[in-house]
Amino acid sequence: MSIESTVFGCTPNGQDALLFTLTNKHGVRARITNLGGILVSLEIPDRDGRPADVVLGYHALDKYLEQKTYFGATVGRYANRIGKARFTLEGREYRLAANDGPNHLHGGPGGFHRVLWDAVTVSGDAASDVRLTYLSPDGEEGYPGNLACQVVYSLTDDNELRISYAATTDKTTVVNLTNHSYFNLAGEGTGSILDHELMINALQYAEVDDSLLPTGRLLDVKGAPLDFTSPTRIGARIDQMKGDPGGYDHNYVLNKTGSELSLAGRVREPQGGRVMEVHTTKPGMQFYSGNFLDGSIVGKSGAPYRKHAAFCLETQYYPDSPNRPEFPSAVLRPGETYKHVTAYRFSTD
Repeated sequence: MSIESTVFGCTPNGQDALLFTLTNKHGVRARITNLGGILVSLEIPDRDGRPADVVLGYHALDKYLEQKTYFGATVGRYANRIGKARFTLEGREYRLAANDGPNHLHGGPGGFHRVLWDAVTVSGDAASDVRLTYLSPDGEEGYPGNLACQVVYSLTDDNELRISYAATTDKTTVVNLTNHSYFNLAGEGTGSILDHELMINALQYAEVDDSLLPTGRLLDVKGAPLDFTSPTRIGARIDQMKGDPGGYDHNYVLNKTGSELSLAGRVREPQGGRVMEVHTTKPGMQFYSGNFLDGSIVGKSGAPYRKHAAFCLETQYYPDSPNRPEFPSAVLRPGETYKHVTAYRFSTD
């Protein structure tokens, strides 16, 4: 295992953002910057040992400072949408930025994807870690409480990239952290992911309205184009998804009863044979099929990122949980610790 650290660029306030490179004995290489806790690149060998970077993104820091797509970012305080950009907690209403139509998305325009995290590295025989910490002050982006956060990226010789989250607060608040990497297992910039084969370990999904906000109803996937209970081409039924711009952007209710680390989904790219399994402790996972990519973004390889150039599998509490008491609670109180683990396990067939 090895860790290297370099300066990635300079932030507008004159601080250096760092880039950490973790490499294991199989040639898997992950690059993380402490700007936004972003996974900048992830190189995975195919069945013939040829590596490719499987996450979308940029080579330059300034592009991440400008981005609105959340490529690779740690998002929070609340990943996904909060309806009407407000919620009530302990009898008090909190108003947030409406940065997705009338709704609040991914912690707001100044969310965790924009901040410079403190970082330390730890290298051992079993894994190499990048440990990121950030103290989100009371009232930041409208959220209550001083929230002390830690995000740890760990790469192992078993070809697992694990992301562990923890947070504590001094005032009751809501927390929902996740990683927003866009994956293409054939390699970023190579084209569409519609031929990738996807399995999601879920029998239900959250119905959404026209603004992609949950209605509160949990529907069965059986008989619907959202059924990925067995391995299915992502593009097999995508044309049945109505609305603009079309495609998948839904929270799946994972088949689990507790907070154990368990399989949420599996993706296989048939040509190169790369396989990615996603394991999580959270009850939900958002499947997004890159519907809003339109070719206007040119990525690391110099190729434009067009519609369906990547997929996201964002492990999480359900969207709009602060306004849906019937959903699993995202409330964090003083004296409690928010914990969340997501593991990406890579192999070939």
